[in-house]
Amino acid sequence: MPSAIERDPYGAIARGDVKAKKLAFIFTGDEFGESAAPVLDALKARGAKGSFFVTGKFLRDPKLKPVVRRMVAEGHYLGPHSDSHPLYCDWDSRDKSLVTEEFFTADLEKNLAALRAVGAMRPGTPAYFVAPYEWYNRDHVAWSRKAGVELINFTPGSGSNRDYMREDHQRFVSSRRIRDDILAYEQKDPHGLNGFLLLLHVGSGRKDPFHTEFGALCDVLKQRGYEFVRVDELLGELPKKD
Repeated sequence: MPSAIERDPYGAIARGDVKAKKLAFIFTGDEFGESAAPVLDALKARGAKGSFFVTGKFLRDPKLKPVVRRMVAEGHYLGPHSDSHPLYCDWDSRDKSLVTEEFFTADLEKNLAALRAVGAMRPGTPAYFVAPYEWYNRDHVAWSRKAGVELINFTPGSGSNRDYMREDHQRFVSSRRIRDDILAYEQKDPHGLNGFLLLLHVGSGRKDPFHTEFGALCDVLKQRGYEFVRVDELLGELPKKD
């Protein structure tokens, strides 16, 4: 793993090497998946790879099995997002864990087993993990490491993660605005989007899904010199266990 990775205050990886003009699109999925096929189409058309982190619920949904098969067959990273999508810690008191280590580990292992059953997480593939709700504390980062998995989170600043908010959410913004904000942030950050883990969702039930802007976002970023890579290519091998 490159020494240049950045970690957040809880110990999760939040950014790769800022010296390389590469970024990883990381997509999470649980109960919704309406954007998965359009996103896969956009990536395929551009010869790019993405990283998809999905729950056991997503994997078990018969309607989503075709896109899961595509994720594996088309060479994307497919990793864990928990099995049952539980909330790991209190929203107002983040240090307070709402799950036991035993539950956490069993739930994660169930998700990993389901991924292996569809041909993902093959031996030798670094096991990166995006927590449900992208909300966790130091305990969960440590428990992940004990389970042989490295917890990662999105790189903050771009506002890309707002694409899950539906029209009735008080913080809803249009997909066009999200795209414009990502591109504006790229100009603002001293390192651009170098090493970025850019989080998006494969569905949320929005009437204005972000996949309608995803291809255009890719095209502008490609014009600005970015290469889109899998998360394991961006971050490299897992660190050694303590």
